[in-house]
Amino acid sequence: MTAELIEGARVILEDRVEHVSIRIESGRITGIDVARDGAAIIPGRGCVLAPGFVDIHGDAFERQIMPRPGVMVPVETAMLETDRQLAANGITTAYHAVTLSWEPGLRSVDTGWKIVHALQALRTRLTVDNHLQLRWETFCEAAEPLIAHVLSRVDRPALAFNDHTTAALLHPEIQLHDRPFDHVEDYPVTDLTAEKFLHKMGERAKRSRMTIGDFVELISNIWAQRGEVPARIERVAELARAHGAPMLSHDDSQVETRDWYRNLGARVAEFPMHERVFLAARAAGDPIVLGAPNAMRGGSHLGSPGAAEMIARGLCDILASDYFYPAMLGAMVRLNADRVAPLADLWRLVSLNPARAMGLTDRGRIAPGLRADLVLLDWPDGQPPAPLRTWVSGRGGYSALPATVMPDLVQ
Repeated sequence: MTAELIEGARVILEDRVEHVSIRIESGRITGIDVARDGAAIIPGRGCVLAPGFVDIHGDAFERQIMPRPGVMVPVETAMLETDRQLAANGITTAYHAVTLSWEPGLRSVDTGWKIVHALQALRTRLTVDNHLQLRWETFCEAAEPLIAHVLSRVDRPALAFNDHTTAALLHPEIQLHDRPFDHVEDYPVTDLTAEKFLHKMGERAKRSRMTIGDFVELISNIWAQRGEVPARIERVAELARAHGAPMLSHDDSQVETRDWYRNLGARVAEFPMHERVFLAARAAGDPIVLGAPNAMRGGSHLGSPGAAEMIARGLCDILASDYFYPAMLGAMVRLNADRVAPLADLWRLVSLNPARAMGLTDRGRIAPGLRADLVLLDWPDGQPPAPLRTWVSGRGGYSALPATVMPDLVQ
């Protein structure tokens, strides 16, 4: 593979931003500010060069699989389109948050198997480094064979413990971010015949291609299995530990919840819902994940703590795309404009820190010997940036030039 030298760009290094040249060869970064030595020159004057994004929780692919409620398209087509969207947004490593639920349809175990098989079949045709985050709804016993299958593979997934069942059934007098530990004996359950609850179940029913009445009957039957769930979680966590898979707990609202999952090996706190959980996670040294859309928009759409505030307080380590891939770059723009932290510090939230949390030691920063996972940004002062080129392990993952372009960017 011919060596390339990216010259003239402002480069986001681990601890600073400066004008240096970056040499890449055979998929690796081989030098910073070294001689050209026969390398092909990639002009970057007026641009910003940064580590590619490492996205440890993205579920925007669901909109490719189901572009309209209840309308599904072939999974292979959806995942190929998703891969190209990732590359075009500078995401070079992606963990697809595949929900494994008792719900039929989009988030069913059956759809999960289709995604697993599609990614296996498409592996050599994909641009970015695609991984799975097994976003397991803990009331879904049927997902265990799929989880065991994926955990046994060489491209190690992540496992996230989700419990949207207890959240869905929470009594309306209690705020979601104050809901008790999922496994308390006297969990406050809503009236399943209440009009407000039936309305809330409408979207889920449509996604599952069910009537509201049938969906409510299904969730009631699932709830009846509640006593079996803790042992099921412990069994799956033990399997994940045996395979060395990183584990996350999702939407924790109580310190007791975070402690319980940490003791099972889930060392990453994903989208905590209350300040007390942030503080407990920080005290224990757990990486804390929030959504990049939260940071980009200036707050959570669910009323959870704001990402910018948590970052400023040292209570957020990682930003993930969540439901919108462009949000990773959008978050960097907003946080940088608001001077929440220096740009090099901010960029670790979307590159180095998530890579470390997933046990990926070969990426996330620009340094000799690491993977050449890079994104070149057209980022004029005071204007929104746009990815111009993406490299994935040194391969050209994406390239686009606007209609009017600086002469230096035309080769």
